[in-house]
Amino acid sequence: AFGASYNPSTESIKLPALQTLLDGSKASIDAVNIAQIAYSNAVGAREASFIPLNKLITRINNSLKASGTTTQVIDSAQTIVRKLQGKRAVARLTDEEIKEIQAEGKEVNQISVSQNSYDSRLGNFDKLITLLVSVSDYKPNEEDLKIESLKALYAEFKAKNTDVLTATVQLTNARIARNDVMYKPVTGLVDVATQVKQYIKSVFGATSPLYKQVSNLNFTVRNL
Repeated sequence: AFGASYNPSTESIKLPALQTLLDGSKASIDAVNIAQIAYSNAVGAREASFIPLNKLITRINNSLKASGTTTQVIDSAQTIVRKLQGKRAVARLTDEEIKEIQAEGKEVNQISVSQNSYDSRLGNFDKLITLLVSVSDYKPNEEDLKIESLKALYAEFKAKNTDVLTATVQLTNARIARNDVMYKPVTGLVDVATQVKQYIKSVFGATSPLYKQVSNLNFTVRNL
């Protein structure tokens, strides 16, 4: 709108360069929004797929116990089951019990045994399937408890988890690209916009109506 009066010598703040930077900035924001939606969808799909796992693990465990296998095998399975369900082999100490132990001059160190991250649950589910494969007595009639069904379910879980990991990388890369075009020193939108304002101020003066049109437009680097 300034017409011929806006005529900087610096290429990066000429109108064609500014338009290109604006277009690139909008595109980078759109890319982040698209990547965010894909990430949220992948997270939701993974979460939904894992919801029935705890009940399934309980059924597998009961089926194994009913199979007539050895106590040693059942104990080994129990260890994996506890990890899958985030349970302790020994109950966590109460606050009163901790105080009593500390009063005796002993150190209390209750390490969390919960392994509820999706990677951990995948790994432990795989271990449980491997254990079941080795147990000749484990021959359930229920289709969803059979080894092949469990292997297929594991593959589905793994695929859902991989989808989240892939979406995470894509979202991170989109944010890096956006931050680069928006906030990179000298060439990013924020610094370029500041340079434009300085040029307008130098041409028209700090008190001019033309400079006042842009002086209140704030450009801030955000940690996103």
